[in-house]
Amino acid sequence: MIRRNTLVICALLMTAFVGVSQAAPCDRDCLAGFITGYVDALLANNPGALPLAANVKYTEDTKELKPGEGIWKKSLKPTQYRRDILDVRQGVAISFLVLEENNAPILYVVRLKIADNKITEIESTVVMNREEGMLFNPDNLKTVRPEMLAKPEKDQLNTREEMIKIAVTYPEGLKVGSFVKVDSPMVPHAYRYENGNLMAGPGCTFFKGCDVMKTQMIPRLSGIRYRLMAVDEEMGVVSIRMNFGPGSLFSGKGELDVWHSFKIFDGQIHAAEAFCETVPPGTKSGWENGAEY
Repeated sequence: MIRRNTLVICALLMTAFVGVSQAAPCDRDCLAGFITGYVDALLANNPGALPLAANVKYTEDTKELKPGEGIWKKSLKPTQYRRDILDVRQGVAISFLVLEENNAPILYVVRLKIADNKITEIESTVVMNREEGMLFNPDNLKTVRPEMLAKPEKDQLNTREEMIKIAVTYPEGLKVGSFVKVDSPMVPHAYRYENGNLMAGPGCTFFKGCDVMKTQMIPRLSGIRYRLMAVDEEMGVVSIRMNFGPGSLFSGKGELDVWHSFKIFDGQIHAAEAFCETVPPGTKSGWENGAEY
């Protein structure tokens, strides 16, 4: 009896050891924790504090750099604005942030890919002013809008595949110059902010007809390229990075590079918010062959 009990105890201990030694999937709290750790390290100018994979890839404004370069050299402070998109199934965390340098706001968005409790990919964009972003209104980015933070009821949530299908109607609408032609499912009160500017929805006065997002006049951007970034299945948010291509700037020959996010539930787009930056013609993100779902 003693020997049998000893064997049972040993078996239980071995099971517990295996369970601890195997890396558990990174859940929502885990992914959010990686974002917090990343921001803390960034503010401290200390990339060495991060659990980076040996072959980690890091880009900032489409350029491949080493952790510690670029924005890492700035003296930054946090603000109250932080909006996370957490894709547990893919081990991806995206955060839209407003930081400050010498009291001047900086729009910052970052994507982290997590595998085996290591950061394997870092993709980021920094927008410091209107010249870099074409649009720049950080006064509207003091705090995250409640629409993006609201958690839909379970019976309101769409499947991952349904959310992706709905979200891509946005770039497909831009491709043909009409959200109506592609029948993008948008609620009548849907809104869109870009770099803090209200560009569509109730109260929009940026140009005539922009108060209704689905029917507003939009340019035909036939050269648009886009890539799915993350799907937050619990919060009903899909993130897509797009290069709008030729004709996407108000003036000049550049193009607009956009990190977009869409609030989707009950089969419709309720809100869209983005950070965007102007880039030279033909600029590629540096991730065309990776991070694609």
